[in-house]
Amino acid sequence: MRNDELTINIIDDDPSIRDSLALMLGLSGYRVALFADAESFLAAWQPQWRGCVVTDLRLPGLTGIDVQEELARRGSTMGVVIITAHGDVATARRAFRAEAVDFLEKPFEHTELVRAIDLACARDAERRGHNTTDPAMRERLAGLTQRELEVLGHVARGLHAKEIARNLGISPRTVEVHKAKLMAKLEVRNVAELVRLAVQSGLDAG
Repeated sequence: MRNDELTINIIDDDPSIRDSLALMLGLSGYRVALFADAESFLAAWQPQWRGCVVTDLRLPGLTGIDVQEELARRGSTMGVVIITAHGDVATARRAFRAEAVDFLEKPFEHTELVRAIDLACARDAERRGHNTTDPAMRERLAGLTQRELEVLGHVARGLHAKEIARNLGISPRTVEVHKAKLMAKLEVRNVAELVRLAVQSGLDAG
């Protein structure tokens, strides 16, 4: 997906982070554009832009999720990656409801960011081609038990193990066992990714 038509738009109010990300991604072959705040990015944005957006969650003025939601309102096809040092399930859920590609908590590995960027650029290409299906994800979800689906839905709604246990009539330890099995079956690294899959699949209603 890396070519001259794609640009990785980085939005972060910390100049040292902007510079380090620009250097890292530039060395990896990406073309990068830097913005210190959401407003300057949105003012510059053009409908024909291709690539993705990597934005900090907390920014002066509009937040990273505000950027994501505004791009959606404008009909942008670019995928968005949220980076933050202040993540929680509720915020991750809002981000994934607005179709964030990933929600990375600082400090993150270079490989994690590159993986998320490649997925975001692929989403841009898919949307432009009107192909947004994910057969692999559907297949993994189809392999879950009914109880695992119930636990996944509760996790996506931001409930903790004790709350889930109370709602389902099981022990908190059993909830944690189900969460571990979910992460293994769905091939995800953390709860934020569980939330993303649940939101994309409509399992977080209620």
